[in-house]
Amino acid sequence: MAGMNSDLNEDSEGSSAITGINITPFVDVVLVLLVIFMITAPALVKEVMEIRLPKTSTGDGQVMQTLGVAINKDGNILLNGQITDDEGLKAAVKTTLAQAQDAQAIISADTEVNYGRVVKVMDLLKSSGLEKFAVQIERESKDGDVISE
Repeated sequence: MAGMNSDLNEDSEGSSAITGINITPFVDVVLVLLVIFMITAPALVKEVMEIRLPKTSTGDGQVMQTLGVAINKDGNILLNGQITDDEGLKAAVKTTLAQAQDAQAIISADTEVNYGRVVKVMDLLKSSGLEKFAVQIERESKDGDVISE
């Protein structure tokens, strides 16, 4: 055994038997496994857990319609990922409002887009009857990382 003399009867002051177990590597491995488990557990639970929602006779079954309006750096309008023009945006908003009165739009624009273009798109939405909209931003954290909102 490590740390012991080859001759058991001979006991010298310079060498002594190891009486403790070094658990540092064991703790390191356990902590790494714990971190891995903490990261993967929510994903596993989400995939495995089946949720059956209760059914009611009084629910209206309506889901709020959301239009995704994006403006790229060239000033082109994308409605739910498809390029459209000003008139196409107006028509889509009116169609959506005919289906759902509480529709909303989320506007995202490239940082290089002219401010006037963004305001014009907001005006198009309001003039088409859409009252609820929000501007999508990315917030910088204190350490400089970008957080999408």
